[in-house]
Amino acid sequence: MNPIKFETVSWAAQTNLYEVNLRQYSEEGTLKAFSTHLPRLKDMGVETLWFMPITPISEKGRLGSLGSYYACSDYTSVNPEFGTLADFKKLVKQAHTLGMKVIIDWVANHTGLDHVWTKQDPGFYKQNAEGEFYDTNGWKDVIDLNYYSGPMRKAMIEAMAFWIKEADIDGFRCDMSHLVPLDFWRQARLALDPLKKLYWLAETEDVHYLDVFDTCYAWSWMHETESYCKGNSSLMGLKSVLERYQKEFPAHTTQLYFTSNHDENSWNGTEQEKYGPLVNIFAIFSVLWRGLPLIYSGQELPNQKRLKFFDKDPIDWNQPASLHGFYKTLLEFKSSHPALSNQIESKWIQNSEGDRVLSFSRTLGNESILVLLNFSYEPQQVSLYSNELIGNYRSLFNGQSFELDGNKISLEGYAGLVLVKN
Repeated sequence: MNPIKFETVSWAAQTNLYEVNLRQYSEEGTLKAFSTHLPRLKDMGVETLWFMPITPISEKGRLGSLGSYYACSDYTSVNPEFGTLADFKKLVKQAHTLGMKVIIDWVANHTGLDHVWTKQDPGFYKQNAEGEFYDTNGWKDVIDLNYYSGPMRKAMIEAMAFWIKEADIDGFRCDMSHLVPLDFWRQARLALDPLKKLYWLAETEDVHYLDVFDTCYAWSWMHETESYCKGNSSLMGLKSVLERYQKEFPAHTTQLYFTSNHDENSWNGTEQEKYGPLVNIFAIFSVLWRGLPLIYSGQELPNQKRLKFFDKDPIDWNQPASLHGFYKTLLEFKSSHPALSNQIESKWIQNSEGDRVLSFSRTLGNESILVLLNFSYEPQQVSLYSNELIGNYRSLFNGQSFELDGNKISLEGYAGLVLVKN
């Protein structure tokens, strides 16, 4: 018997995501303070806000002065550090009024050490021979839930439903979703989608989870790009990852592409540390390749510091958001150009500088876009080996005209060129 086929809610098929780190977003670190940024983010083209967990954080076993977002003490309350449930409901309404969607981070694999369930329902947790709660991943501030417990599953789904009914959220980003049995996520989606058609984002790259989820992380791509920047991979290596996605992952699902997020920034380095002069090349790719792009809090500045994870370390907004226009151009282009529909696959275009330049196109009828990314510090003169793209084009970023008819295209070092067919 085939499992039920879930369909992506229509608005999420083409969306982009912006990850909100409330604690570090402002000096106040509150929902109210963040809400003042909504008009700016709307102007930048942001469509979906993903909030890191807004639930209270356990006191017991707390790391640092404020603890980890991901060590929840109550699934149906708001962290007082951020404000109140009323504050969150108001923010969701403000976002909806602006035409934006809101999804929340859901941590279903584990809770903090003093979650309300530890006293109310100890059977909801894994326990060792001594009857002690434990974690199997080496995380000191959390304990694992027991998915053999039917009542725990029911309580978890009721907690998820709380945020749909009370705050009118639009979906879930499910933390470390592959650590939770797939059949639970199917159970949850079957129970919750009738309340409201939701968007389901999985922090995993396990293709089996796309039986339930709409989008998964492009982790292999992220790791390969890091390897490339360390001199341990090639453009062929990058292409092979993307070709595997095209062959092995369900066509009705998408991958999430990013150059930063809360884990990467805090633990592995800023995007500038990781990618150096290629950072904008990978940003262009993340938006224009088939899939969904993610922007992390402060990337539009760009924020160039590793944000502390367990302590207060606010982003400095006392500087111009110098990449606001860059992201605005890309995000608005993605949402408006027919060939950038996720129904349209990206197609490699062979070129004369294949060991330095990646080129791909996306085409729907007479509508075409062409993207050339120069991974070398040296300027390149590139010939395209394709007759499909002959015509007049303009540059997305500066409006310069290009006529493609066998002539070479000039690329500056470490530059991305996006051409739109007239």
